[in-house]
Amino acid sequence: MTDKENEVVYGLVFSIFRLLATYIMSNTKYIFVTGGVTSSLGKGIIAASLAKLLQVRGYKATIQKFDPYINVDPGTLNPYEHGECYVTDDGAETDLDLGHYERFLGVPTSQANNVTTGRVYQYVINKEREGAYLGKTVQVIPHITDEIKRRMMLLGEGDAYDVVITELGGTAGDIESLPYIEAVRQLKWELGDENCIVVHLTLIPYLSAAKELKTKPTQHSVKLLSENGVHPDVLVCRTEHHLYNDLKRKIALFCNVTPDAVIEAMDAESIYAVPLEMMKEKLDVICLKKLNLPLGEEPVLTDWKEFLNKLRYPKSTVTIGLIGKYVELQDAYKSILEAFIHAGAVNECKVEIKNIHSELLTDENTVEKLESLDGILVAPGFGSRGIEGKITAIRYARENNIPFFGICLGMQCAAIEFGRNVLGFSAAHSTEMDANTPHPIIHLMEEQKKISKMGGTMRLGAYKCDIKPGTKLAAAYNKEHIEERHRHRYEFNNDYLKAFEDGGMVFSGTNPDTGLVETIELSGHPFFVGAQFHPEYKSTVLNPAPLFVAFVKAAKARKD
Repeated sequence: MTDKENEVVYGLVFSIFRLLATYIMSNTKYIFVTGGVTSSLGKGIIAASLAKLLQVRGYKATIQKFDPYINVDPGTLNPYEHGECYVTDDGAETDLDLGHYERFLGVPTSQANNVTTGRVYQYVINKEREGAYLGKTVQVIPHITDEIKRRMMLLGEGDAYDVVITELGGTAGDIESLPYIEAVRQLKWELGDENCIVVHLTLIPYLSAAKELKTKPTQHSVKLLSENGVHPDVLVCRTEHHLYNDLKRKIALFCNVTPDAVIEAMDAESIYAVPLEMMKEKLDVICLKKLNLPLGEEPVLTDWKEFLNKLRYPKSTVTIGLIGKYVELQDAYKSILEAFIHAGAVNECKVEIKNIHSELLTDENTVEKLESLDGILVAPGFGSRGIEGKITAIRYARENNIPFFGICLGMQCAAIEFGRNVLGFSAAHSTEMDANTPHPIIHLMEEQKKISKMGGTMRLGAYKCDIKPGTKLAAAYNKEHIEERHRHRYEFNNDYLKAFEDGGMVFSGTNPDTGLVETIELSGHPFFVGAQFHPEYKSTVLNPAPLFVAFVKAAKARKD
């Protein structure tokens, strides 16, 4: 062999031994969830449901998402492009699926749980610039795939988890997903079938004209994966009609899986019903058997079932107006909508959301659009579009004693509205929208003024908040100190603290380290709370966000 061929062989052997050494020191098993036929089938929900079932069987499970887009993270993406940007405790701006992972498992995720193609290439290119590859030609294989594999196994180091579930974004056949598929192929070969399996989510469409379920799209999807060297161990089939046994056997035969590995995933009434459906279909059992793991405790999910019963059989209904700039796309406010579901169940109340575009809200149509509401939530956002509509909605809520909740920009708009219409600062604004306002009630944080790059530079992640006793915030949390997650650049200007307090505003939460305002309230109002943080990010099925619970309770009281 030539010197170059020797280098390639030695490099591959070294890579394999490094991975094997990593695995020998760890007992972690790996499950990869891929998708086929079409996007939006619910890979994240299936991954979260499987992790939940493994968790209640006694296993430590976590989930990570690998996204094929070139952006380093979704932080700079318009919500219309990618939906909500979810934020973790450690300040990572991540894919919204991580919100599902946390809501199902009740376990915080981190920077390591979301990886993009942009982040992988950025890391490899930086290493190349440093000379780390000793002059070698940097290629997709092995350098990019090695880095993907390293990140795929990162959460499994040190036996922190028994099972790491990795959701691969995109669908089988996507060009941008090929390096991830290749990395999975290599891992299955290096770790063995008992340590690494693939769950493939696919679609079984129903043709009403023929009155038939069609398996051909699933066959083609599996064929595409197989052509790239990855063969699914389990098939989860999304369907609108039950898969009869003969059809399951046909799918198993043509897709080369065992019949018990063909899992029916009927459309569910709620995403929170999916774990129970997957438990009925024994998705967790087949995965554990293929990974040669004991079945552990039989899942019971008593609390989960109780939550679902409250969701299915509410005793009352409230209507909340969601005032936002991105209401055309529900995923833009995904965590807020899910937090309302959690809070509604606690209050045994169905929360109906009425989406109201803030850009279309004016003084002339305010009464028409808002008078029927039991509560008003003004959503987060960036930029000047639709700001005046948000301020108008807040004034209506304040003057008509309608329960109000403002999050991030919603809180800032509440402060601006109070400054203008109660304190008489008619030109009050945020310097984000008006750099020359004579009353910059909301202004740019000092440490943000020198920052020119947009990505990952905001105040991100969990920050402390000290709660003032006797406030609605204190009643909601029943604690003196909390930590909530942030995602913003602008803050309340503390030069206006005294003027606001003299006017009747209560600063119920402050950061103990910086003195920055975290929450505002109005005494004498049924519920008027603004939070600079995002409580929706930490809301889970079994631990709903306290402020959402209190807000829904206030809306329910108003209706009653």
